[in-house]
Amino acid sequence: MYSGEKSLLRFVTTGSVDDGKSTLIGRLLYETKSIYDDQFVAIEKTSKKRDLKEVELAYLLDGLAAEREQGITIDVAYRYFETTKRKFVITDSPGHVQYTRNMVTGASKADCAVILVDARNGILTQSKRHGFIISLLQIPHLIVAINKMDIVDYAEDVFNRIVEEYESFSQKLDVHDIVYIPVSALKGDNVITKSKKMPWYDGTTLLHYLENIHVTADRNLVDFRFPVQYVIRPHLDFRGFAGKIVSGTITPGEEVVVLPSGKTSFIKAITTYNGDLQEAFCPQSVVLSLNDEVDVSRGDMIVRKKNLPQIENRLEAMICWMDEQPMILTKPYIIKHTTKSVKAHITRIIYRVDVDTLHRQPVEEFQLNDIGRIELNTLSPIFFDPYKLNHATGSFVLIDPLTNNTVAAGMIKGVPRNIEDYMETKTDDKTEVKKSPHTIWRGLNIGLTDREEKNAHKAVILWFTGLSGSGKSTIAANLEKRLFGMNCKTVLLDGDNIRHGLCSDLGFSPEDRTENIRRAGEVAKLFFEHGNIVLCTFISPFRKDREFVRSLFSTDRFIEIHVSCGIDECRKRDPNGLYKKAQSGLIKDFTGLSSPYEPPEKPEIIIDTRHMSVDECVEILYTFLCNNKYINK
Repeated sequence: MYSGEKSLLRFVTTGSVDDGKSTLIGRLLYETKSIYDDQFVAIEKTSKKRDLKEVELAYLLDGLAAEREQGITIDVAYRYFETTKRKFVITDSPGHVQYTRNMVTGASKADCAVILVDARNGILTQSKRHGFIISLLQIPHLIVAINKMDIVDYAEDVFNRIVEEYESFSQKLDVHDIVYIPVSALKGDNVITKSKKMPWYDGTTLLHYLENIHVTADRNLVDFRFPVQYVIRPHLDFRGFAGKIVSGTITPGEEVVVLPSGKTSFIKAITTYNGDLQEAFCPQSVVLSLNDEVDVSRGDMIVRKKNLPQIENRLEAMICWMDEQPMILTKPYIIKHTTKSVKAHITRIIYRVDVDTLHRQPVEEFQLNDIGRIELNTLSPIFFDPYKLNHATGSFVLIDPLTNNTVAAGMIKGVPRNIEDYMETKTDDKTEVKKSPHTIWRGLNIGLTDREEKNAHKAVILWFTGLSGSGKSTIAANLEKRLFGMNCKTVLLDGDNIRHGLCSDLGFSPEDRTENIRRAGEVAKLFFEHGNIVLCTFISPFRKDREFVRSLFSTDRFIEIHVSCGIDECRKRDPNGLYKKAQSGLIKDFTGLSSPYEPPEKPEIIIDTRHMSVDECVEILYTFLCNNKYINK
């Protein structure tokens, strides 16, 4: 956002048929004086022709003749208005089930969603369907507006009943911020001003809430991603790459890498129509020029060298099928991802979601408006982040190459997994991760970006792994003291301490070791999200467990440190006498002796404590943190 400019909020209105979506938006436009006099006169005349007692504000949105005739919304409509506090882009999406694809399209860029519920009818199937889609699209803020309160005499018990019903349903959704507002779009109650007819409601009005939603914390300002759209070559002395920064920030002088070639260079300049910039950030459109002559073309992506996206040609994704023709597994499609278009095949349908129950169903094909999970292969790799971490690089559309129709919209979950991972029951060789019932994730009270700005350093996970006696805890403790002395916010999670409390119920079987690391990873994530440098010292012998923890964080925020030391040297040190106990049979399943240790294949840092002192190890880690700008010297 430029200094002095109003912030922009994009929100979508959804709900079942005739819940009053278009009327609500019409009321917002009318009350904020965002319509012209001739527009109001036109809809006033139309209302009189139809013998309506009041002016039908919905006609401001329903521009198609078929929409006005049937009293429904068919196509997505966009409107713009602003108040003294903020600018708004409104998306009015259809309520009919056959227009679910339109709703997905309209909601894909929204910062907030407003689901309207008719107070007379309560929660309907479409209310649930749209709630699930909002959760799927990771829209962070949801307003449930209970409309037509005037028809039910502004009854508090009606409002409370609907809130209780939707609260029960929303526990299955991944939406972190939900508010409930009783309104009458027709009469204007609680839309712009507080209604005197509902003294029992002490919450905010709809407009006040929309004006005060904090949206900058919902954007990815960490992972720099620049899909190249066009190569600019106005003359022999200038060669730049035009595009839109879809996430993160960049400054001249930073080292970057071009994908897929892997060539590295430094940012020479950031050019715009109004001159060069000293910093650029999403969602600015700029031209980047590099110090070196690197081959770059449309579809390539420029990223920081130490912060890479995933590069794969086998993907798993949630999709909404948008075509009248059913999905054909053997048919080639075109995947359009950022600025890159490549051929792709859908190789497997993993499941379809029943939006009424949210249960997973095995199916042979997807029909129009079906939503579910698939696996697909692309002809050449794409550069992505999971949709949950980065909407811009985690979303795509599928195109039929024969008709050029967009047949599906998708959200990338990651790389393919085993079929057992999708089963709703526990299998013999999988650890079940249960979700506590009747709980709702409330989200962060203060965003990570805000915490990092206050701390003056980045949050990062330093995961020390190695045999018992290798020196993990000693090195981590000394590094923490140095960081603490620099006023860094730190947390030290030691394996022994965790097992004294949080994991005191676990033994040392492979299953218990996996659960131990899962719990430790989730705790580390909570501290990370509060802006800390989290130092974790765990033997963590199995690669799959460490990879699970890695998957909880963005690519450059998990640093795996292999504290390497031979088993013979560890036995000599034996600081806690554990090797002696293991050799005498007092400890079973001891890592390195009777239980295996799987060393990291590609750790970010390797420290060999056989040949380096503690101070030397700490200096290596400190230098790494400084060079990669996690901390400032």
